[in-house]
Amino acid sequence: MQSPALLLPARPSNEPESLAEYCSRGGYDGLAAAKDKGAAWLRQEVDASGLRGRGGAAFPTIRKWQLAADAVGDEKYVVANGGEHEPGSNKDRYLVERHPHAVVEGLALAGLATGATKGYLYLIEDMAGPRASAEMALREANEAGLLPFPIEIHCGPTTYVAGEETAALNSIEGEPAKPRKKPPFPGEAGLFGKPTTVNNTETLAHVAWIARNSGADFAAIGTEESKGTLLFTLSEQVEKPGVYELPFGATYRELIEGCGGGLKDGHTVRAILPAMSAAFLDGAHLDVPIAYETLGPLGSSPGCGGVRIVDETTDVVALTLEIAEFFMKEQCGQCPPCRMETNQFVHILKAVQASKGPGYDAKMTRLANFSKRKGHCSLIEMAAAPVISALSCFANDFAEAAGPGAQES
Repeated sequence: MQSPALLLPARPSNEPESLAEYCSRGGYDGLAAAKDKGAAWLRQEVDASGLRGRGGAAFPTIRKWQLAADAVGDEKYVVANGGEHEPGSNKDRYLVERHPHAVVEGLALAGLATGATKGYLYLIEDMAGPRASAEMALREANEAGLLPFPIEIHCGPTTYVAGEETAALNSIEGEPAKPRKKPPFPGEAGLFGKPTTVNNTETLAHVAWIARNSGADFAAIGTEESKGTLLFTLSEQVEKPGVYELPFGATYRELIEGCGGGLKDGHTVRAILPAMSAAFLDGAHLDVPIAYETLGPLGSSPGCGGVRIVDETTDVVALTLEIAEFFMKEQCGQCPPCRMETNQFVHILKAVQASKGPGYDAKMTRLANFSKRKGHCSLIEMAAAPVISALSCFANDFAEAAGPGAQES
């Protein structure tokens, strides 16, 4: 499938894109158009585009914007969320470090669309390269008089949950980076209690492209319900690891073989984990178009595009335990159901690994069903998705590891 380069244009250099280089390909033309045509025009274009959030949840961008735009208040905020800390995903770091002006322009546009008076670019403390690039871009944009309101960089802690949108707001306020209970939603009462729009950095880079071109042009790329392109991260498992951009409707085979050059050492794909917070897909789904409407019925999602590949050498029980231990470590501790679920998943999986896991399947399924939607954020569902899907995708591996009669409840 031909891959339109909306966010990652071919460049002769790996250095951060300068203001001059960005403007040479139409950078900040969308911001100029929005200043001229107004916030309502910009919201209409984003609505027409069908753009969804690229942080993993895929929430319609226009719905967030409209909530904040409709909120009453003279003081509003907008936040670009680059708090990426999911193992296997490197796309936000890459985007901010290589193309910081696209994120800055998108942030300014989101602020214009929602009536923001100040913006923040939220990164995490170990993002030295992206932070340096963002500082350069903000300095250049300020000196050129391009920004309609002040924008600051804030770095949160290096924890997974700190990337959740309300945890990011708490961090900016100087509080512990833990999710808030919703409602109220940030568009109603966010940063410092004021209406706030929080969008992923990839989402905002797409906004810059949409404003420069059109919502209709963006909607023409992808599938019926999944518009535009998505950034994917491929790990060292493939011959050519890195961050790649593909339109929705492409397949994991095209991503792994066409972009990544196939698996190293001649290994074959047994299953795919589209993102750590998604559900496993077996190798038979390599040619299923990547889209929300195609992966949803399979119980999975494109997530944030941090692809993990299972080959014939992978110990899938150990891999599932590794994922469960990550979520157990990274949950923030404030919601008892989440603490219970993540700890019990690890306890049961360790028993399976030690061939002492009677009833493991039923126990983990009951635990996941009991815990649904009982946390302040969606980590409780994120932790369950890969574990529960692994039980069916790799049923024989688990049964062999657990020993005879282990599935009896």
